[in-house]
Amino acid sequence: MTDASEEPGLPQPETVTAAVLVIGDEILSGRTKEKNSGTIADHLTAIGINLREVRIVPDDETEIVDAVNALRARFHYVFTTGGIGPTHDDITADAIAKAFGVPIDVDPRAVAMMRERYRDTDLTPARMRMARIPEGAELIENPVSRAPGFMIGNVIVMAGVPRIMEAMLAEVTPSLRTGPRLMSVTIFVPSPESAVAPPLSETQKAFPDVRMGSYPHFEDGRPSVQLVLRAADGERLEDACRSLEARLSAAGLVPERLTQPDGS
Repeated sequence: MTDASEEPGLPQPETVTAAVLVIGDEILSGRTKEKNSGTIADHLTAIGINLREVRIVPDDETEIVDAVNALRARFHYVFTTGGIGPTHDDITADAIAKAFGVPIDVDPRAVAMMRERYRDTDLTPARMRMARIPEGAELIENPVSRAPGFMIGNVIVMAGVPRIMEAMLAEVTPSLRTGPRLMSVTIFVPSPESAVAPPLSETQKAFPDVRMGSYPHFEDGRPSVQLVLRAADGERLEDACRSLEARLSAAGLVPERLTQPDGS
């Protein structure tokens, strides 16, 4: 597989970044509930890739091409899901080929993979659509239904069916460049979010390299908030947590640390 970090023009920061592009009219209409981006986000966080954007576009070639070109220029990797099936509206592979300016045709490697599941007589024109791969792409194995995904440049093209997407994601992972994994700590405060905002803001200014998020919750009419701090440096994360806890306590609040740095 091509390592996107070697492509000219891309920055070479310690952090490896990614975007997810979800493709499909059925997602935008609400008929299909989109779950793949959450699965991908969890997986990328676990392996040390920083997901920075999720975008959803319809089954429209121009919109797919524009989105792919915009995202692949900004991030180390772009993961797409959807639109590589056997029907007329599965146009992702053609759009990816257009985005890269390369031809697309039936790939003998893809056909060989599909023959492991289908007899020649079952390789209908519809199924053969799933063997059309842009020139220069590397195939991504599909152990579930054998029709492969592919990777071209820094774009990873996967199926929209969650089970198949997950299998393809696992297959492509060993070839990906990864960065430091983020560790996280969660601090619970049984107070409204407005009360924790000042000490949280002060701590964020003091530790700009530590990500801090606030997630309010109501249960039985009682407000509470979970503060999640993330960083790749464990010592720096611990210093930020202690600083935040001290500021919260000084404001008359009662912080309770729910988790310790866990590498997730």
